[in-house]
Amino acid sequence: MQHALSTDAVTDPPDQIIAVGKAATAMAIAAHEKFPNAPVLIVTKHGHADGAPAHAEIIEAAHPVLDQSSLRAGARMLDVVSRMAAGSHLLMLVSGGASALAEAPVEGLDLAGLKTKTTEMLGSGEDIHAMNRVRKTLSRVKGGKLLSNFSGAQVTSLAISDVEGDLLCVIGSGIADAPEDPPFSFTAQIVASNAIARQAVAQKATDQGLPVRSNEESLYHDIKTLGPRLGRAFVSGPAGVHIRGGEPTVILPPQPGRGGRNQALALLIAREIAGQSGIEVLVAGTDGTDGPTDAAGAIVDGETWDASGQDALDRADAGTWLDARGALLRTGPTGTNVMDLVIALKV
Repeated sequence: MQHALSTDAVTDPPDQIIAVGKAATAMAIAAHEKFPNAPVLIVTKHGHADGAPAHAEIIEAAHPVLDQSSLRAGARMLDVVSRMAAGSHLLMLVSGGASALAEAPVEGLDLAGLKTKTTEMLGSGEDIHAMNRVRKTLSRVKGGKLLSNFSGAQVTSLAISDVEGDLLCVIGSGIADAPEDPPFSFTAQIVASNAIARQAVAQKATDQGLPVRSNEESLYHDIKTLGPRLGRAFVSGPAGVHIRGGEPTVILPPQPGRGGRNQALALLIAREIAGQSGIEVLVAGTDGTDGPTDAAGAIVDGETWDASGQDALDRADAGTWLDARGALLRTGPTGTNVMDLVIALKV
């Protein structure tokens, strides 16, 4: 796991560190190395806490659909923030996934109701901006509400962006954002993004003597639109490396099978490039998990597809189909979360 935070990003020692999101542990490790005396609260996905500082308080919760631990995490974050002394400095570290991992629902809404609403949103095809607008109305920690409980002097928020536009008010539904006209000093900075990840891919390709033919943040449509579009572009495009980034949407049937949006998109691309030689395509989530699975995505080529894949697409069961053919990509938690990548190599 890489440390997903520049130690140059913060100069004033914090009195408390709160890291929340799928990259929370990596961010907390880097912050702890610079500020070893600050208490640390880490809220992250189940199985993503390896290597955390020994003294850190850790709450692991579910993603993408929240669980009881998500409510415990939200309550604990509220408690920690509200107890900080006057004159104190809070360092907030936020990354994607925070919306599900920490929650404190408004009065009258319980866990079952939250899970139902979350599941409906995830399968609706709505983008992250639309989903987060709804999440903020249901929450006592999102949209700047968490920090409205802070009575100290200074908050520094550092974010790994998993949203289009890299807006702090959208990352984690604004869980590390300040309320309007905050009564404390507030500084925020984006420390990692999809653009940075894509540039790293491009640089790696260049270092290996491979020409980079395209590099775009354009994965902001439904996978059924993107699959054919990308497949055609890779088939007709020049030899070299083609890079796309973003976060596609997907509409799920009532009883979906196994897989996430990247696995489904990979299978759709495989259908478009079927029979083509010299094209290999990686589709993956940069955090190492695609939906509620242990795979980051998949790697497909012109020989991956056969007609039985259509049934898997219709049943939203791309993960099972790809796994049976050895096409899934499993990386484990990567320590970052900057949306998704599609990388095509054409020779």
